[in-house]
Amino acid sequence: MIDQPDTRYDPVLMRDGDSRNVVDKYKTWTEQAIVEDLDRTRAPLHVAVENWEKDLNLGTITRSANAFNVSGFHIVGEKKWNRRGAMATYRYVHVYHHESVEELYAFCQEHDLSLTGIDNCETSVPIEGTILPARTMLLFGNEGIGLTPQAKKLCEKIYEISMSGSTRSLNSSVAAGIAMYHWQAHHTKSDE
Repeated sequence: MIDQPDTRYDPVLMRDGDSRNVVDKYKTWTEQAIVEDLDRTRAPLHVAVENWEKDLNLGTITRSANAFNVSGFHIVGEKKWNRRGAMATYRYVHVYHHESVEELYAFCQEHDLSLTGIDNCETSVPIEGTILPARTMLLFGNEGIGLTPQAKKLCEKIYEISMSGSTRSLNSSVAAGIAMYHWQAHHTKSDE
């Protein structure tokens, strides 16, 4: 019997080296093999951004979504964005586009996800001391204006990240990273 080559490995990367920003386990693997392996352990967490305008923030949240191995990264509104800030991590995350927050809400309904807003607004409650739903879509609004009124109506609950300094709000991609970490702290794969 002839041994078959391991198709996870990219012959060019094996020959020339792999300078991609991936953990050692995935060095020299093909992109497809990495995605297939990540798909086996994805968190039941989805992350969405509504009408974001700053490409750097989109890139940063994409990197965080990859770091927490979320099941999906959703862009509501404008689809075009400069992916350079994501350090190619968008290749390993399932990216979805929705024209409106209503489309995003329909996706949540279809996939049994609660729509959870993260924003410091009049109806938000502190995220500290709460356990976010295991199957949820965290929705973050545009920096400066936050979630739109329509998004606020569709969210089951809206949480804010408490702060003790003088600033009114966090950078939106920083807030997203904190919220994803908070979700992960309460939901491990063994709990699901």
